[in-house]
Amino acid sequence: MTYNIPMESAGAKKPKTSDIPAEKTYEDPSSRISNKPGLLGLMETLLRSFRGIGALVVLSPIALIYVVCLSLALSPGIYLFLQARQLVAPMELWLQAPIYAMCVALGIIMYWLSILFIVPVFNIPWIFWLKPFKGTWYSINVIPWLYHNSLVQLVRYTTLDFICPSPLAVMFYRLMGMKIGKGTVINTSNISDPCLIELGDYVTVGGSATIFAHYGMKGYLIVRKVKIGNKTTIGLKASIMGDVVIGDGLTIPPHAVILPKSRIFNTEDMN
Repeated sequence: MTYNIPMESAGAKKPKTSDIPAEKTYEDPSSRISNKPGLLGLMETLLRSFRGIGALVVLSPIALIYVVCLSLALSPGIYLFLQARQLVAPMELWLQAPIYAMCVALGIIMYWLSILFIVPVFNIPWIFWLKPFKGTWYSINVIPWLYHNSLVQLVRYTTLDFICPSPLAVMFYRLMGMKIGKGTVINTSNISDPCLIELGDYVTVGGSATIFAHYGMKGYLIVRKVKIGNKTTIGLKASIMGDVVIGDGLTIPPHAVILPKSRIFNTEDMN
């Protein structure tokens, strides 16, 4: 099921314009010349003119951040292993093996706990820099969006699937900038752009549901906020796209797709 509910049919007040910026005329996505003034405009023009090199320059720091985050998160487990090696060195191999195995297992748990706190530290600048926007894929505005989501994906594919649903997952998303009300349960790791997503009180996000605050269209990347009201349930494997507002006390059916610009405030809006 796919829903695209315009505001006029929802019979409810519009969200604040600060939450969802008004559309305007944008530059040609195929243009290699930026319309931004000054140094930012020069950087964006170079990025579009030399896309391969530009992409490498933009992505290289992400690789470095990954190395630092992974190194810091793995360090407690490595330290534990090195300490154990000194203790078990005189033992027989058949005794060393289970001890080493236990150290590896504990190291994985320590990694999970560490990465949940380390990555949000590196994400702090992007929380303030990333704002709703519409622009070409080769735009300076894309950089904070790219870095923010790269950090989210690092944790998602190494840790989040093992801790959802739990307060640890909610804590991580909060640290990444997501606004989450009390009593909310998140049973999915399929969340992008958390700093642009707001969940009310006692929201339930079902298993494998997908929530993201962006979408691509006609050569543009469009990043818009998502807001989900109090006591609302997002069904199993439902998908919520960018620029969506869902009211209080609703249930989004399993496998439903809520398209951009949808405004759902009662069950009639889903018919």
